[in-house]
Amino acid sequence: MSTPLDPALARFRRGRQDGSDVPARISAAEFRAATEQRLRSLEREVAEVKGRINGLIFVVAGAVFAQIVLKLVQ
Repeated sequence: MSTPLDPALARFRRGRQDGSDVPARISAAEFRAATEQRLRSLEREVAEVKGRINGLIFVVAGAVFAQIVLKLVQ
């Protein structure tokens, strides 16, 4: 019985056939290093997004506060 997963597994087992310089199999240490590098990059990007969201929340809260103060003063 064939499933849609079978062709994908077959392509995975064959490795890269397109002539790229990426090896079909890498060592555990290389994989770990690449994974750690990607994780660090992802952490930096998430930290940047968090900073932007915090800044946006601060701007919105400041605008709301300013509107409240203006309403109270008038």
